Amino acid sequence: MTRAGSGSLPRYIFQRIVLVIPMIWVILTLVFFVLRVAPGDPVSAALGSKLNPQALAQARERLGFNRPLIAQYWDYLSSVAHLDFGTTFSDNQPVLRVVRDNGGATLSLTLAAFVIALAVGIPLGLVAGRYRDSVGDVAIRLFGIVSYAAPIFFVGFLLQLYVAPPLGLPTSGDASPITIFEVKPKTHILLIDVFLSGNGAAIQDVLKHLVLPAVTLGLLICGVFIRLVRVNMLMTMQADYVEAAEARGIRRRNVTWRHAFRNALVPVITVVGLQFALLLGGAVLTETTFNWPGLGQKLVLYINNRDYGAVQGIVTVFAIAVVLISLLVDIINALIDPRVRF
Repeated sequence: MTRAGSGSLPRYIFQRIVLVIPMIWVILTLVFFVLRVAPGDPVSAALGSKLNPQALAQARERLGFNRPLIAQYWDYLSSVAHLDFGTTFSDNQPVLRVVRDNGGATLSLTLAAFVIALAVGIPLGLVAGRYRDSVGDVAIRLFGIVSYAAPIFFVGFLLQLYVAPPLGLPTSGDASPITIFEVKPKTHILLIDVFLSGNGAAIQDVLKHLVLPAVTLGLLICGVFIRLVRVNMLMTMQADYVEAAEARGIRRRNVTWRHAFRNALVPVITVVGLQFALLLGGAVLTETTFNWPGLGQKLVLYINNRDYGAVQGIVTVFAIAVVLISLLVDIINALIDPRVRF
């Protein structure tokens, strides 16, 4: 008979790591075959306007598209296993270099959006659950539904039109040209580089550029956290141990914060990992709306150029990142709540 306890945690982590391998394999397989069954020749689509027929044939042979599909598939898996995500067709760059140069902007935007979503969603969900069916509860629930359902580009345009002018916030890019010129890239993440530079004006400039895109993206998942925290607060407030605490004369505020709120947050941690994938998808639209120089905007550019090599590599990196973050969230969840290990 298995006993609950800390001894089962290593086994749980081992099982989750083992499951990651088939998950990544399925994702890689889908990415490869979905792009291969798309109509048209990818090499001609990306380079047809730049090369003559003879040069196109040489490029097709150099990129391995003359080989059998199963051989291409095996080469693709082998390359990914060696952390080689291929080369872009249109500008002949390693995909990892594209990810390095543009991923920092996407990471800064995603993390800032996450902070906003948690900072707004959790307190509002707590208030809605604590004061169930009140006017505030109805208003918060309505806000959550609207923020989740509204198209992200529409929210972005509204903020650009009605919020940016009175507050003097930039509506495009991640920094002014003078900031980009003055700050020397050290980490390829501009937000970190400006803090390392100690340039106050540059820091202020970068933070101003970050506000509107981060708020737009943060609102996308804010409603999810509101609803989740509210529902879990309602369920926790009806639990036996909460009623027992109140029966012992513990003040309602202490019961809410020390017992109900902490337990209501456990499911939120699980959802955080799932919402990360949603944020990456939303980052593509947000970066396009605000001309944010991140990986999402780069991906749209490669899709427009029909550069399948770049699209395949970037989507693969996205997919692996989501799987690894889900693994991390599962491990953190198991550390907090031993029940999920079984």
